Amino acid sequence: MEQITAFLEKLLSKAGAVFSSPVFQLGGNSVSVESILALVVAIVLVFLVSRWTRNFLKDNLLVKANMDRGNREAISTIASYLVGILGIIVSLQSIGFNLASLAVVAGGLGVGIGFGLQDITNNFISGLILLIYRPIKVGDYIEWEWMESTTLKGTVREISLRSTLVSTPNGGDVVLPNSQLVGNQILNWSYQDFKGQIRIPVQTSEDSDTIAVIETMLNSAYMQPDVLYDPSPKVNFLGSVDGTSTFELLVWVERIDQEEEVKNYLNLIIDYNLRQQGLKGKNTESVQTATISIRELLRKVIYFQNFSDLQLLELIEVGYRKRLLDGDILFRENDPGDAFYIILSGSVEVYVEKLNKHLVTLEAGKFFGELALMLGIPRSASVRAVTDAVLFAINDKGFKSLLRENPDLYEIIVRELAKHQEELTQRQEELRKLGLLDDKENEQNPVTWMRNRLKKLFCM
Repeated sequence: MEQITAFLEKLLSKAGAVFSSPVFQLGGNSVSVESILALVVAIVLVFLVSRWTRNFLKDNLLVKANMDRGNREAISTIASYLVGILGIIVSLQSIGFNLASLAVVAGGLGVGIGFGLQDITNNFISGLILLIYRPIKVGDYIEWEWMESTTLKGTVREISLRSTLVSTPNGGDVVLPNSQLVGNQILNWSYQDFKGQIRIPVQTSEDSDTIAVIETMLNSAYMQPDVLYDPSPKVNFLGSVDGTSTFELLVWVERIDQEEEVKNYLNLIIDYNLRQQGLKGKNTESVQTATISIRELLRKVIYFQNFSDLQLLELIEVGYRKRLLDGDILFRENDPGDAFYIILSGSVEVYVEKLNKHLVTLEAGKFFGELALMLGIPRSASVRAVTDAVLFAINDKGFKSLLRENPDLYEIIVRELAKHQEELTQRQEELRKLGLLDDKENEQNPVTWMRNRLKKLFCM
């Protein structure tokens, strides 16, 4: 038994000597099998700690600090690399490596990197730029040129020091070298937010009613729930060629990365509505629908009765849709008269809030607030929805823009308002009692007062 023990001790002693014996020299340091194994174990531990640091910061600590996803990714990635570099340095020193003696070796490697690893170095530096300056961050929706003839779009999923992972809308993943993102032109759709504009071309027969087509396209845009009301949708008429008229619908959406879904839905809605109105294709019979024509409703407003179709179209284009749920209050008494409304669907109640008195219920096709808008006077009553409703609205901003671009409309409105001197006198007196008229507006002639007030309000 003693002989066996002695043999084992001798074997272990020789094995220890083999493991501790220098295998080769590196920068003045003796490298043994033992030091190599210790270094491997240390590097594995450093890797695990670095990875844990990244996940802890990204998914826990920085989440509690209410940081956005892009910031969390950048900070956690940089922190994990710093932990890794520091851990490797400590590991090398703990096993007796003299880092100063590796300076010559590092210099030689630097020359090799300069000639043979330029791309890797470029990608590494570009990765630092992306993580620190963040022109592109995780979660961004970007567009870039691929293979000189193809444009790709996708969402940034991960940024490392060498490459960036981008997921495309069709489910593919593209690994882009960081140098391509820093050195080339990249369209970042979500640099500040995901809001973006979508353009949809539409063609109809040349003999279609142009204004009816534009109105139908605008109505279709508002039927898509993802389309924003502000900025409001617009339609450009691009002209007619070979019996075909071409239009372009411009809409804004909150999430431009959902462009394909929005486009598909809008194209279906536009095609259906144009066919229902007999505006899609030649010799298409019109189908009776319950769609209210805003152009015809505007003609019922006494101040717009003499407007041409083109002038009415300009009113339609500066307007927007406003949705109300049952019980929503549109405005209250004495609120600024900053918008004019036409009811497209549903109904609203006009009432005096202070007296709790019902005045009238207005249904689809009725309008209100036009005089308050044009004269800039406070509301004389409150309005709330008694059912879900959709209103067509023209606010003071749109009205001001319209009058500035079309001074002739100003004269038409003045002439129409002048036909209602009794109502103008009443409104002028109300403002006088409320102390809302300055000395310059204390004009006895209501028409002169109205003309001066319009000029003042809309900077004519």
